[in-house]
Amino acid sequence: MGAVLSYLKPYKNYMAFAWLLMLVELAVELMHPLFMAKIIDEGIVQQDMGAVYKWGAFMLGTSLLAFAAGIINSFVAAHVGQNFGFDLREKMIDKVQSFSFASYSRFAASSLITRMTNDVTQLQNAVFMSLRIMLRAPLMVIFGTVMALFVHAKLTIILIITIPLMLFFLLKMMKKSSSLFRSVQQRLDGVNNVMQENLIGIRIIKAFLRWKYEGSRFQQANERLMAQTIRVLRVVETTTSVLLVVMNSSLIVILWFGFAEFSNGTATAGEIVAVINYATRIISSLSIFTFILMAFSRGRASSQRIGELLEEPEEQADQRWKGAAFQAGSGEISFEGVSFSFPGSKVPVLDGVTLGIQPGKTAAVLGATGSGKSTLFYLIPRLYEPDKGVIRIDGQDISTIQPASLREQIGFVPQEAHLFTGTVRENIAWGKEDATMEEIMEAARRAQIHETIDELPEKYDTMIGQKGVNLSGGQKQRLSIARALIRKPLILLLDDSTSALDVKTEESLLSALREESCTTIIITQKISTALQADQIILLEDGRIAAAGSHEELENCNDLYRRILASQYGKGGMPYAKASH
Repeated sequence: MGAVLSYLKPYKNYMAFAWLLMLVELAVELMHPLFMAKIIDEGIVQQDMGAVYKWGAFMLGTSLLAFAAGIINSFVAAHVGQNFGFDLREKMIDKVQSFSFASYSRFAASSLITRMTNDVTQLQNAVFMSLRIMLRAPLMVIFGTVMALFVHAKLTIILIITIPLMLFFLLKMMKKSSSLFRSVQQRLDGVNNVMQENLIGIRIIKAFLRWKYEGSRFQQANERLMAQTIRVLRVVETTTSVLLVVMNSSLIVILWFGFAEFSNGTATAGEIVAVINYATRIISSLSIFTFILMAFSRGRASSQRIGELLEEPEEQADQRWKGAAFQAGSGEISFEGVSFSFPGSKVPVLDGVTLGIQPGKTAAVLGATGSGKSTLFYLIPRLYEPDKGVIRIDGQDISTIQPASLREQIGFVPQEAHLFTGTVRENIAWGKEDATMEEIMEAARRAQIHETIDELPEKYDTMIGQKGVNLSGGQKQRLSIARALIRKPLILLLDDSTSALDVKTEESLLSALREESCTTIIITQKISTALQADQIILLEDGRIAAAGSHEELENCNDLYRRILASQYGKGGMPYAKASH
């Protein structure tokens, strides 16, 4: 929690000012019962209207002062709370972007969204309340009791006995509700996760008529959230009820003994009214404690969840500027005994991989699902770190290279073509911030998407919906490739990025890519794509089964022949050698 609250340091002066204003309000509130006692004893009992006017004027003047202090305090508290939330969200998004892929596997996307929205909001509310009433309530209890002692000590003994018991009860309930609120936030994660999956997969849900099933999944998650929230609210409401019963009972006792003291002449009417007034204000403050309890408990639970995120170790690779700067050369890539397992798994995805890819050449990676093709890609830009072995680019061990300077030389097109809300031009230029319009159009031409863009209503200024919802699969893939090509990368990685293209478009694209002065690696399931490569790498169960040209593999590798037969029949590909 301390790490989270450290983001309040820049606003310590504002917080001190807010608390000062709160003390002004408190002082006025503590003085009013004394003024009322004076009005009663010196004015009403003595039938002196001058005393009534004098002490009434004091009450009015101080009330206006407290009103002004309260308004300003609210503005200052809101300023601190909102800026605190702004800073915290900025730090959290920076932290998330610095995560390794292993860290992403520990935090679901829905949980990250909840932590950066709802959890931060809970903390903002807690900060606002701490500056507005959270300290005022306990101070009112303490100083109200002291002032009541000053007015009439004997009557105040009842409060002195009751208040510590209530405070002990409150602390116990706060500890219990904190863990309950944490579970509420976890249930909220679950609801957000189901909602996210439903919204992303809405088309397939409709196509398979699974809306009832998905609706029941959401209902179950929602019911779990509701049940846990009800459980917490019962604790809070029970706390409120117990407080009111005990404190109102003590108020009745004070009135009873107060009447006795007044009858005996040991207490004036004004003193009794003042003590009752202090007791009423203390009861109100203890009632406010239940709201404080809820806000603080939720804030504490949220701060723990945010703290978990902020304390997550940064990706080793994303100590972004540590290590030697990458010295760009010709783009030669070599793997030397590289093994890799995902965090928490003992099964190696890659096992002792050794291979070399010549600079400026194109290599195609073939293999069954789960053979480690995409993982091989992720190791090159250091999105994952190998467990064993060394990866070299132009003879440089990439584990000693600044990841940022390495990634600047790599064009990466993932398996799922991900586009951002914005224009076509902005999505292509996303690969190079300072790209000119000529560079954008040239990248589009090389990616075989320029003519398609030219037919759009607003051409390069056409808006793309979220994740490219208004484009076809092939169009999204080609835009993703254009985004990578605009960087003019030393190394181009295409993870099954031509799967949605027709044969003619794919041939044109691969022909254009061969003209690029970069080392290209293509993951593919299609032999027709692999034939365009200078080298074919065959992966099987995380190991290199074979590597070579089409003719070499066709002549000496059974696995390659099986893949060939599965796509073109037992007679193989009659035009393969000619096209290659």
